[in-house]
Amino acid sequence: MSKYDLILYDLDGTLWDSIPLIMECFHKAYDDVMGGTERTDDDLRSFIGRPLGDTFAMHDDETKERLVNSYLEYNCSRLKENAIPIFPGVYDFLSKIKSMGISQGIVTSKRESSAMITIDFLDLAGYFDTMVFREDTERAKPHGDPLVEAARRMGITDMSRVLYVGDAVPDILSARDCGAGFALVGWTKMPREELESMEPDYIVDIPESLPCIIKGTEL
Repeated sequence: MSKYDLILYDLDGTLWDSIPLIMECFHKAYDDVMGGTERTDDDLRSFIGRPLGDTFAMHDDETKERLVNSYLEYNCSRLKENAIPIFPGVYDFLSKIKSMGISQGIVTSKRESSAMITIDFLDLAGYFDTMVFREDTERAKPHGDPLVEAARRMGITDMSRVLYVGDAVPDILSARDCGAGFALVGWTKMPREELESMEPDYIVDIPESLPCIIKGTEL
C-alpha cells in the first residue's frame, strides 16, 4: 500500500538543473533593461519558485514588464537550445513510481509555453497524469492553490494523500498551506540549512529513496 495517491513535482531545481540558466536570465534581463543591477545572487535566487513577476515587483510597472519580457525572450531562446539537463536518477524514480500505479504530476510557477519546451526535449510528459502551470490558478506558490488544483483534476480531495516534491521555500509553504506532505530533494541548490529548519516531512538525499518513502519502506 502506498502512503500517497498522488505525487507532484516542482520543475526548476527539482527534476531538472535549471537554476544556473535562471540566474543567467535574471542578469541578462537587468543588463538589457537597466544596464545591470546591484541585487545580489542570493536575493535573486530567493525568488526562484515564485511567479516571475514577483522577482521584479520592486520596480515600477513599466520597468517590471520590460524586465519580464526580456527574461522570457532570452530564456525561450536558451530553452530551444536544450540548455537544461535533467538531474541524475530522475527518469529512474519516475519510472519506478509509475510502475507502482501511483499518479504523478507537475506543479510549477513556470508558464506552460516555457515549461513545455524542456518537458518535450527531455521526453517527460508521458510520466505525468496532470500538469499545473502558472496560468492555471489565480494564486500561485507559496499558496496551496496549484496543488489543490492538481489534486482536484485527479479526483482527490484529501490533501494528506498528496506528496509534493520540491527544492525551495515556496514549495514547502505551498504544501503546508493546503495540508499536503512535502519531500525536499537533497540536490537542492537553495540554502539547505534554511530549508531543513522548516522541517520538511522527508529529505530525499538520493533519488532512489523516493519510491521507498512513498511505500513507507526502507531503501
